Amino acid sequence: MIETLGIKWAELIAQTISFSLVLFVLWRAAYKPVFTMLETRKAKIAEGMANADKIKAQLAETEAGRKRVLAEAGDNANKLIDDARQAAARVRETETQKAIAAAEQIVVKAREAAAQERAQMLASLKREVGRLVVQTTSTVTGKILTADDQKRLAEETEKQLSA
Repeated sequence: MIETLGIKWAELIAQTISFSLVLFVLWRAAYKPVFTMLETRKAKIAEGMANADKIKAQLAETEAGRKRVLAEAGDNANKLIDDARQAAARVRETETQKAIAAAEQIVVKAREAAAQERAQMLASLKREVGRLVVQTTSTVTGKILTADDQKRLAEETEKQLSA
């Protein structure tokens, strides 16, 4: 029956052996290195994907750390600014108090100087008035007053001016 189909056993076996030899040679020379290369490549791709995932995780960790550091730096900067403002306010208050104290000292010194000058002017005025009283008295009475008379009149005039 197989012969009616035109199959010749000798040729079929020779072709099967030829095919098997070609398959074996191709398997050893071409397919096996190709499959090995594909497996190696598959492993490298899997390793690359795992590394990419690790890198993504590290990048996310680094980004979170960077944000945390920036937030801390911002907080520290704000704290430093607040501290500087408080220090400036304290310095301003201290300097204001010093200026007020200095102004008060100037006012006190000015009052003391004015009081001293007034006392000097009053003393000068009393002497001048005493001199004028002595001169007027000597002119009115027409007599020359002694030193004791002049002293007594000056003291009486000074007492009346003080009262």
